[in-house]
Amino acid sequence: MQACAELVPGPTGPQMDEKAKRRESEEELVEGDRPLLGCEGLVRKLHEQAQAACWSLSVEQFAFALERAVRKRMSASGLTCLQREEFLCTLHVEDLALAHACAMGQEAAWESFVEKYRPYLRAAAAAILKASSTSAEARELADSLFAELYGLTDGKTGERSLFRYFHGRSSMKTWLRAVLAQRHIDAIRAARKFESLDEPDGDGKLHEPAQTVVTPLADPHRSRYVQLFQIALAATLERIEARDRERLRLYYVEEKTLAEIGKKVGEHESSVSRNLERIRRELKGCVEEILKKPAPGPSLSDEQIALCFEYAAEDVPIDLGKLLKQREPGPLPKGKQGA
Repeated sequence: MQACAELVPGPTGPQMDEKAKRRESEEELVEGDRPLLGCEGLVRKLHEQAQAACWSLSVEQFAFALERAVRKRMSASGLTCLQREEFLCTLHVEDLALAHACAMGQEAAWESFVEKYRPYLRAAAAAILKASSTSAEARELADSLFAELYGLTDGKTGERSLFRYFHGRSSMKTWLRAVLAQRHIDAIRAARKFESLDEPDGDGKLHEPAQTVVTPLADPHRSRYVQLFQIALAATLERIEARDRERLRLYYVEEKTLAEIGKKVGEHESSVSRNLERIRRELKGCVEEILKKPAPGPSLSDEQIALCFEYAAEDVPIDLGKLLKQREPGPLPKGKQGA
């Protein structure tokens, strides 16, 4: 059999050599002390995608955050270069850039974080405590997290920031909610340390040490919030111009680069980036506007709308391909070109 196999001519030439080299490169293990070696181009692309420059983060500074994420992902058996690239492409890089900038003490990033996430943290704290988001308990639990996130210790900022534990594997909202829930559980456990476990109560029974801490029940309105978000998003996407629909479809469904989209729609890639950001803002604003309207049910508060966005991101695999399907073939009408 071996002799027969040797007689069968196999593909040869530069093309096969190149494929073999690429396959070998993908199967190589990532170096622990230089986890991003060989993927500099991808790092620059992710830096642009994360809009890290908005927080004055250089490519090198953003790469440091990516390195930490890769090291966290690496197991005892190692990580191949292909696995590393696939992992990097799954990260929530915009959230990672914001977190890293906050940990570095960038005031603009911190102010943006507080403005965006303080209402959400209070709504999440209210859900955990089963209380109103305006209650003193919810505000105290939510606001207690800010000092740890800011990393203020011994007069120094950032060195002990909780953001150093955020690696972008989940969204910022999902991570914050998990941290908040854990802080609540830690507080319960700390309080129970002061309870007597050996003195009888009024009935002559001994207190039983708690083996587990029951986590709060799920939000009973979760499915309704998700449904309302889906309806609002579908209605919003129906309203946008064909040219904007095509930009979204190319970027999110076909996963084209900014340059490839620019060639398709006839504009510079920087204009594509600005237009995509504009569309995202307009979509978010329109969805929020719909959710605030009283019909077909009661209008939602800002905290409830924040939960709509969070639950939809966690629970619903939105089929953008179906929602953004082109209605008619042919050239696109001229739309907004952006700033």
